[in-house]
Amino acid sequence: MRDVITHVALDAHMRMLHVAMLLPGSDVPIQWQVPNEVGAIRRMVKKIIKEAKGEVRMCYEAGPCGYALQRTFKELGVDCIVIAPSLIPMKAGDRIKTDKRDARKLVELFRAGLLTEVHPPTPGEEALRDLSRCREDARADMGRARQRLGKMLLRRGIMWEGGKRNWTQAHMKWLRTLKFDHPADTLVFADYLLAIEHLEERLKGLESALEAAAQKEPYRERVSALRCFQGIDTVTAITVVAELHDFRRFQSPRELMGFLGLVPSEHSSSERRSLGSITKAGNTHARRALIESSWQYRHPPRLGEVLRKRREGQPAAVIAIADKAAQRLHRKFVKLDARGKPRPKIAVAVARELAGFVWAVLYPASVQAS
Repeated sequence: MRDVITHVALDAHMRMLHVAMLLPGSDVPIQWQVPNEVGAIRRMVKKIIKEAKGEVRMCYEAGPCGYALQRTFKELGVDCIVIAPSLIPMKAGDRIKTDKRDARKLVELFRAGLLTEVHPPTPGEEALRDLSRCREDARADMGRARQRLGKMLLRRGIMWEGGKRNWTQAHMKWLRTLKFDHPADTLVFADYLLAIEHLEERLKGLESALEAAAQKEPYRERVSALRCFQGIDTVTAITVVAELHDFRRFQSPRELMGFLGLVPSEHSSSERRSLGSITKAGNTHARRALIESSWQYRHPPRLGEVLRKRREGQPAAVIAIADKAAQRLHRKFVKLDARGKPRPKIAVAVARELAGFVWAVLYPASVQAS
């Protein structure tokens, strides 16, 4: 089959595309470069089709250019896949890296079948994912803005003593009463406080947009199912759905755990087996969301009023899985805590099993929807 396929690999950058094409029966790639423009890409595709023998298959590495290039090739009728850069085999002694060499190496590995394909989202799924990540960025900006204001007050010897937690309504009310002797301090404080208030409004708007998206198809059913779990509400649920999109690609819970980077790293040789920290491979955003949710399982399972409302109208099978998860994950958290394990490590271990329960709810729904 390989002998009747023309393989093409691209080293894609913002301005230029470095192309390497391997014709059937040839071990020396034909290489050239073209501008990363729609017109030039169309001419490149015509050239490839004209010179190719048999079927044409193309690939390029996932990167900052996103999936627009892949969608362009699809519109032009050419099969193109996106490759996971972190899973490309590397030679230990190779110390020379150029765009031309990268394209040649990629096409050789592509023909050999040694590359791992990335599952690209649809334009709608990518838009929702970017909205979720925009909210995460605003949340990170909020943390930095609060830290700047807190450190500024600490340098002036001003500390909040009205409660154990900062950034509550009482704390914000106290901040607005502060006065300073120097005009420069007044200006700096007002600027930091204005930044925090602005970011609060940004977060509210982005979270409202995510909640609105969660009420629409094709996300409503999956988000509603995830909200049956303890510690998972709308924002966390839509984050997981947006980041993982098509659950049909995970054939088992273990595959999902591995994709999220929640499985232990391993270095084994002969009879020696050594496990290390989690791999942290795959999707960082979904992993973070599940780890944050896993902290809720330090509390005993209980059906409060809020959780009861979230479960109204949901299938009994989904609620049964959520209840089983609450009992099992709480036992695991308590057991590991009693053994003296650090709580952050416990949260990661609980998140790994929580991913399995999430798969049990979403994978059947994805298969039935298809």
